[in-house]
Amino acid sequence: MRILIWHVHGSWTTAFVQGAHTYLVPVVADRGPEGRGRAQTFPWPTRVLEVTPEQLADEAVDVVVVQRPLDLELADRWLGGRLPGRDLPCIWLEHNAPQGRIADLRHPAADRSDLVVVHVTHTNALFWDTGCTRTRVIEHGIVDPGHRFTGEVARAAVVVNEPVRRGRVTGTDLLPGFAAAAPLDVFGMGVDELPAALGPRRSGGDVTLRCFEDVPQAELHRELARRRVYLHPYRWTSLGLALLEAMFLGLPVVALATTEVPSVVPAAAGTVSNDPVRLQRAVQRLLADPELAAAAGCAARAAVHDRFALDRFLSDWDQLLEEIT
Repeated sequence: MRILIWHVHGSWTTAFVQGAHTYLVPVVADRGPEGRGRAQTFPWPTRVLEVTPEQLADEAVDVVVVQRPLDLELADRWLGGRLPGRDLPCIWLEHNAPQGRIADLRHPAADRSDLVVVHVTHTNALFWDTGCTRTRVIEHGIVDPGHRFTGEVARAAVVVNEPVRRGRVTGTDLLPGFAAAAPLDVFGMGVDELPAALGPRRSGGDVTLRCFEDVPQAELHRELARRRVYLHPYRWTSLGLALLEAMFLGLPVVALATTEVPSVVPAAAGTVSNDPVRLQRAVQRLLADPELAAAAGCAARAAVHDRFALDRFLSDWDQLLEEIT
């Protein structure tokens, strides 16, 4: 099939484009939100083709995958009069957990008969109100980076994008407490803003909390594998791909017991709790015992290896694509 999909979530799309289809990715001159084109830091195959808005008008498309209201608006303008849902099968891929009051969590694609909403976790499907719109849950798939854990660096790793803007949602306010208990290395986009936002007294300067800005995926995997434990302090987000990748790498996990995490991280893989003090002690215990960390990391990898396997993920998507086309 020829699938039109915008480059919105690089890690997720990296798994999606490993399938046997042709993937049309819009690109605009400034590679901004309307069309970022091919990923620059992720390994995408050659069957991922960049297409300009002008080319899309005459491009053969079998199905449209949208992830934002913006994608629908652009498709209406760029597809030469063909409308997703009416003239082309349409899937709304929802990555995010809803935010706000439980009674107001209505999805922008609610009560539509012309498309299917696909959620990446059962938690998201449970909380989003999609009305009578057809829904499906297709859990993440991971391109297996291999069991690479060494744990040679006795520090905890955290991966979070835009921690200052997202604040309590990603547990940014919890980081000073963890940094006081154990040294942290924080990776992601916008993490260079953390020290100023937290202040030297809260972040511990550059000793207990270090930041690594926008590290490419291959380097990130290499660096995560060198850390002894993965910390996941997120209060309310979708299931983070970085968490799953860390588990595939063989890192033990210390995480808040929120959203989908309790069903993914077994007891043998680390500690899952909503008690920050208990989590801080768990980090300290794993940092102090390399053998315990390695054993928990093996359990973490075993827990995700089949459930989030790439073959299962691509098979689930192929089944849905066949159904709607």
